[in-house]
Amino acid sequence: MKPTGVIVSVVILVNLSFTWANNVDPPKRDDKKSKSVTTYVSAKWETTPIVLELAEYLAGENTDLFWSFVNGINSLKTSLDNLETDKQVYDACIGVASTLLAPAQLRMAKLALSMHTSSPAVRMFDQVATQNGAKEVECSTFVAIASMKICDDVVLRDILKSYDKYNADEHKLDTYLLDHSYPSSDNKSLTAILYGELGMSDFTTKHKILATYADIGAINYVVRWNVKPRGKPKLRLSGYGVELQLKSTEYKSQDDTTPKEADAGDAGAPSEEEDENDPQNQIDGFNFGRLKNLFPALRTPLERFRQHLSEASEELAPLKIWQMQGLSMQAAAAVVDAHDSGGDESLRVLTSIAQNFPMQTKSLIHVNVPRTFREEVLYNQDIFSSALGLRPAEPLLLVSGAQYDAEELDVLSLLAALREDIGPMNTLHALGMSKNLINNLMSLELGESYTWEEYGLDIRDTAITWLNDLETDERYRRWPSSYMELLRPTYPGMLRNLRRNIYNYVIVIDPTSPFSGPPLKLGETLLKHATPVRVGLVLATGSDDPILEAAIRSAFNFVAQEKNSNREAFYFLSQLLNPNPDETLDLELVKKYLKKYTKPHIDTVEIMAEDSEYNFGGQLAQEFISKIGSDKFPQVLINGVPLWDEGPSPATSSVELLEEALVTALSRHTGRFQRAVFRGELTDVEDATEYLMKQPHIVPRLNRRVLAAESSQYLDLGGVAASSELFSEDKVHRLMHLTGRDALATALPVLKYFTKPGKSEKILQTIWVTGDLNNKASRDLLRDALTFMRESGGTRVAFIPNVDGSSNADQSLNKVVLAALTALESGPATKYVAQLLEDEGCHERQDCDILPELVPALNKYDWVLKASRVLCARSFKLRPGARAVVHNTRMIGPFLDDEKFTLDDFLLLERFTNQLYADKLSEVLDKKKVTKNEVVEDDDDEYEIVELTNEDRLKVISVLASRSPKPRTPLPTGLRTEHSLVELAPLIKNEAAVEIVAILDPASNAAQKLAPLLLVLRRVVNCRIKLFMNPQDKNSDMPLKSFYRYVLEPELQFTSEGALTGGALARFSHLPHAPLLSMELRTPPNWLVECVKSVYDLDNIRLADVDTVVHSEFELEYLLLEGHAWDTTLATPPRGLQLILGTRENPDIMDTIVMANLGYFQLKANPGAWILRLRPGRSDEIYEIIDHENTDTPAGSEDIQVLMSSFRSHVIKLRVSKKPDKQHLDLLVENDDKSSGGIWNSIASSFGGGDEQEAEDETINVFSVASGHLYERFLRIMMLSVLKHTKSPVKFWFLKNYLSPSLKDILPYMAQEYGFQYELVQYQWPRWLQRQRDRQRTIWGYKILFLDVLFPLYVKKIIFVDADQIVRADLKELVNLDLGGAPYGYTPFCDSRKEMEGFRFWKQGYWRNHLQGRSYHISALYVVDLKRFRRIAAGDRLRGQYQALSQDPNSLSNLDQDLPNNMIHQVAIKSLPQEWLWCETWCDNDSKKYAKTIDLCNNPMTKEAKLSAAMRIVPEWKEYDDEIKALQARVRRGLYQSSDHEQEIESPQSETPTDDSHVTSKTHEEHTEL
Repeated sequence: MKPTGVIVSVVILVNLSFTWANNVDPPKRDDKKSKSVTTYVSAKWETTPIVLELAEYLAGENTDLFWSFVNGINSLKTSLDNLETDKQVYDACIGVASTLLAPAQLRMAKLALSMHTSSPAVRMFDQVATQNGAKEVECSTFVAIASMKICDDVVLRDILKSYDKYNADEHKLDTYLLDHSYPSSDNKSLTAILYGELGMSDFTTKHKILATYADIGAINYVVRWNVKPRGKPKLRLSGYGVELQLKSTEYKSQDDTTPKEADAGDAGAPSEEEDENDPQNQIDGFNFGRLKNLFPALRTPLERFRQHLSEASEELAPLKIWQMQGLSMQAAAAVVDAHDSGGDESLRVLTSIAQNFPMQTKSLIHVNVPRTFREEVLYNQDIFSSALGLRPAEPLLLVSGAQYDAEELDVLSLLAALREDIGPMNTLHALGMSKNLINNLMSLELGESYTWEEYGLDIRDTAITWLNDLETDERYRRWPSSYMELLRPTYPGMLRNLRRNIYNYVIVIDPTSPFSGPPLKLGETLLKHATPVRVGLVLATGSDDPILEAAIRSAFNFVAQEKNSNREAFYFLSQLLNPNPDETLDLELVKKYLKKYTKPHIDTVEIMAEDSEYNFGGQLAQEFISKIGSDKFPQVLINGVPLWDEGPSPATSSVELLEEALVTALSRHTGRFQRAVFRGELTDVEDATEYLMKQPHIVPRLNRRVLAAESSQYLDLGGVAASSELFSEDKVHRLMHLTGRDALATALPVLKYFTKPGKSEKILQTIWVTGDLNNKASRDLLRDALTFMRESGGTRVAFIPNVDGSSNADQSLNKVVLAALTALESGPATKYVAQLLEDEGCHERQDCDILPELVPALNKYDWVLKASRVLCARSFKLRPGARAVVHNTRMIGPFLDDEKFTLDDFLLLERFTNQLYADKLSEVLDKKKVTKNEVVEDDDDEYEIVELTNEDRLKVISVLASRSPKPRTPLPTGLRTEHSLVELAPLIKNEAAVEIVAILDPASNAAQKLAPLLLVLRRVVNCRIKLFMNPQDKNSDMPLKSFYRYVLEPELQFTSEGALTGGALARFSHLPHAPLLSMELRTPPNWLVECVKSVYDLDNIRLADVDTVVHSEFELEYLLLEGHAWDTTLATPPRGLQLILGTRENPDIMDTIVMANLGYFQLKANPGAWILRLRPGRSDEIYEIIDHENTDTPAGSEDIQVLMSSFRSHVIKLRVSKKPDKQHLDLLVENDDKSSGGIWNSIASSFGGGDEQEAEDETINVFSVASGHLYERFLRIMMLSVLKHTKSPVKFWFLKNYLSPSLKDILPYMAQEYGFQYELVQYQWPRWLQRQRDRQRTIWGYKILFLDVLFPLYVKKIIFVDADQIVRADLKELVNLDLGGAPYGYTPFCDSRKEMEGFRFWKQGYWRNHLQGRSYHISALYVVDLKRFRRIAAGDRLRGQYQALSQDPNSLSNLDQDLPNNMIHQVAIKSLPQEWLWCETWCDNDSKKYAKTIDLCNNPMTKEAKLSAAMRIVPEWKEYDDEIKALQARVRRGLYQSSDHEQEIESPQSETPTDDSHVTSKTHEEHTEL
């Protein structure tokens, strides 16, 4: 395919020169100024040092890399503080990093520096330093130690020399999980924190001093940054998009019905008179209508030239509908055409088309779409639809098989995933693997499918006494037995009466404990009410009172046999363990209850004796309980899965809590059963219990160490191996200078292993056992490991002694095992050591059988013990004597002193590992040949498997198993790729390549973001890109109505003098001048960004009205901390729960309210260390936090600590529970206003923020939103009209998200002038809620969707008043109006203006049927009873309905109106009196005199401009406008409060719908926001 072009001949130019001579003015192109739009986003803090950002980046890669980088910077010949330019500092840092990173990783590091991804971490440590008084110390580099801050090196050395005189607990310093702790530090010793900047000479000196003492375990050495202020500009950010949306209708097909001349190319057409005033005939100074009329013979070449200039022009031309239809397909064809040019030209064309689409349409409509291209695209779309569920034009991005949302792509998450992939790919490439094999391995879906809490035990165990059987018991025989019954609809939470044992409730109790009562009582209820649940019982052993335990067990067994009913025995036990208040559980009570079941002549004492014939089942119970992995009772197993509840009020503490937990758990199981039945996996021929127990989450025993796998548990084998000579007696001391990963890499080839005697076999499992064989627990651990090795296949075991070198203990047994490995063959060594360990006690008796050939070598192994200790300390982070198991590089341990890891646990570990990754890896690695799908084939269709050594296989496991588990999506087979695929080969041949697959429509929002990102990735990541075109076949409208720029640079940029440039910014040039544009920032969802500088109205940009550049600046005001809270007591979100975020000194800087939707909450924060708490008052009186995830809380800390150290999203999870004595209380209870307390400080106050107390009842709270200078002008007038008529105090609440800097600057002056209060509220649209791309629709969403969380709880009623309204009454009337139990009141639309009847859509079609005679209400004015609104969860209902309806882009046309009217049957609306809202469009003139508010509604008939309508309809509007302008003028001239700040003043406005006042704004210093 070849692109179509327009060739202009010289003849035309000659003829045109003739026309200029005939009074046709030539174009004056030089007079046409270049106009553009620019913007950028900065952080609130100044640029952070490059060296610290790079250090933090490396810390994210690996702790050892961080310390190697620190040592490298400290070893530079010239310290960084002596270098002159930024470029020299950058080159020095990159030079050090290049010795630590592979080239691919180094390129990623450069991109990270360009994006400043690590700057928040640097800022966070600097904030921590500030909180700890670092800025008050006289020097910038100092050491905090022994409750002192030391600047002097001599003083520091003196303190360290006497370190043992200081008590570590008395001089304890708070540390964080993210702190940089020196590798050999002992965290139980005296803590020393070095504050300073890496690269400074003083930092180097102090680091060397502290490292020396840390190496000997004398101190716990930590580094934190203390950045010296340099007065640099604020940090410029990147990784976001800027969109300019077209607000005009130039692209509508408005001229379709107007007769036009035939196509210009039709030379033989008869001559017609051209319209010389047609805009399409006037381009760049040429009047083609007049030219064609003057020279009719040249009509064809003139039309070609007109068309050429039109395409090159910066103005838009209207398109006809038939021209729009094929735009998507034509854009896709143009991208594929460009691929013929080679290189990355297709990506550049894709970027140009997507980002400038409205300007590209003029040339795209001439692109020819070949039939073969279109057929192939449509064929592939069928495959995409069936295999991936993709519709035409729907995008998809696959990176190494992992799927990403191309429309809402979080670039920081994508880069983090790429960073996680590049290291493993380089490791695999270094092992000699082919690219195909690497891609195959990288696309494997490894990782666990279940969390630790979801694993269960096999309940087909004879230890369980079953009390009923739904499948065989007579009482259930009338129930249906078909699994299809599960698909029958029923009420939520209701269980189906199914004659199958699909629900199993097993109780494990200590029969002597009074806490066993509630589970038994619930079991009794389930049995008596014939609930479809099978109940089982296990009586635990090992209680504190063995005599009582034996008596109860014997009594239970006796009753079961005597009555021939386990159920009767269960009822006996339930009565016994739920005694009356005046009864005590003892032998007499057992005897008392047992007599009810015995005949008079039977001796109950004999039955209850320890040696009774009825005292059986204890051994079976003990074996079963050992599999649970917990000795806490009672325990409840639901279908084998324990009900883990570690809170202060566990579910088993009461029948009510346990019943709630049981119903919740069974509901989850029901869902799984329903899916299995629907998919045909569970049929009626299957036994329910057998099906349950063969599920992958059912395991033979539960061990949290094994089943709770984390990627951080895998050791890094990617270090640089030093010479193996270091493992020799004379050079072992040099091991101390290696990092942990380098020490491990050095040790890997010299480790000796025990293997199974006999024929050698492929090693699939490598086990390292560490410990001190002087301890019995370590001997048992090694013995069980060797037993496991002999019983399983393909396993080898190494022993790494971890002894305390400072003790004088005899190490002969440790040495004997090492000597056996060295001196004997592997098989005999295994046999000998196993026998040695079986001879338990020989070590203590000192009569172990030591082989004669080993005796002479024993004294030579002291250095081996020392080397092993270094390995354990540096690489495994183990204390002396600690036990641990390393299985295929996964670290399990260190074990607690009394913790056992037995042979059964090794067997569980093998099964779990196979399920986790081993089976899938073997499937790929152990095959001879694998043929790849033709779509993803490499240079060769097949690849040979590389024969891996055992060590290499370990490296493969280490890098692949440690990756975060992600679902991987394979590309479907059968795709055609000849005509519609753009495939870009990797640029670097000798480097592993990441597979990136993008399926997209070039004329889509996703392409706007993805195309420039792919261009940058091509420069940074060695990748193979496959672009599959997925365009819309026919468009009914313009597919893309915006311009877009993505702000991202692959590297930092420097000036010719070596200084760092200002940073990345978005620049739009060659834009059309006539249309109206609206700017939208597309930032990551957790960024709260505000405009801090803009002269122009960013909501209404018209380049025709400006001189050169429309420039604006935004600032990252906050990073969002998001979370989800869950009430474990009620198994629901704790709706209305208040949380606060702050520091110890100021605990409630920010606060928030928890929604019912997903228990969602959000808090605003900035980089730093924060403490999360429940808000004092009702929240912390009723609730307590019992568990949390994704926080940075060290073990043993009472506070929940959160470190904000990244631009990426931070989502935490909280589990809360009601306190035992508060179970009956409700957070949102009526008539308890005082205790509900608090104010939501996170929404920022202009006067004191969240420190105010509950407002007086007479304060009128008015809420409003505005966007753009015109509506802000209306807003100021609305405020004035409210204040003129309302006698009570007024507080305005404004949505901060869209306010311009000029309005924020004038508000403090207005507040002082007119005596009102105001707050700027802010809430980020939650990521889980369907977003709106259009700014106006987003504002509508904010008006209705977040009313329950926008305002603090003390606000009882809020009145929303539209910005373009004029108030003529006291709003106190509206506050006092009785809403009749409804949460809000709206005014119905007027019916009195009869000529508008045809526009009243609510009187016909859907709305007429839906409203059923009710009124359709207008959203320009409404009053909300926030207490009632929250109480009935109105906000949660509205969000739920919005989420459902907004999936259809054609629904909710007027979102803020349609949604409450649609929900009128679920959330009632009180109809306000009609006089509360009058607008000329719908209300007749006679009713105007009664109007309490006048709204400037749009008139669909006249389409009159707002400004002219305001001055015509509202007589007082001009008076208010002049009054506000007078205030602005006083402020600007410095006549208000002697302020010399240049403030906003607006020039007189023309009667147009835009307000383009050219103003200068500067932030008012007294207006601060929290």
